Amino acid sequence: MGLILALYLGVGLALGQNAGAEPDANPVGKLLVVAGTVRIEHPAAILVQANLPADVGQAKVGDFVYHGDVIQTGPDGKLGVAFADGSSFSVSPNARMEIKEFVYDPHGHFNSSLISLTKGTFTLIAGKIADTGNMTVATPVGTLRIRDIAPRIEILKDGSVKFSTLVQEK
Repeated sequence: MGLILALYLGVGLALGQNAGAEPDANPVGKLLVVAGTVRIEHPAAILVQANLPADVGQAKVGDFVYHGDVIQTGPDGKLGVAFADGSSFSVSPNARMEIKEFVYDPHGHFNSSLISLTKGTFTLIAGKIADTGNMTVATPVGTLRIRDIAPRIEILKDGSVKFSTLVQEK
């Protein structure tokens, strides 16, 4: 079975970077929970066709995520990812999210993130970027600027979106 291998390129010193900049080789997050089928597409990669076992390419606990990554879960997939600023996402089966921007300096005040959610259900716990910068979540119907809330976002098959939130205790 032919699968795609990713060979990472890029050099970077920050914990993340802005869209349009050179690819960043530093992770912005890490997978803490993986169940079922979960795939991560790394855009800063050279694609090579190879014949490999079917489980190659399957995400696993401990894998890193990078600026620009597209994360997708299959019908049996679930995912928990923690980001460098302390933010975390819980992701349902049949979901898709893209890390469009992630800039975090623990001593900075110009931190920002933009996570695009296009299908599935997500629960988010906001981290330091929500306090010291601009944490934004894009959905098919609008964009949320996250502060001290823990939203649950459900993107339905018809494209509509349901939101519910809890206020985070600090």
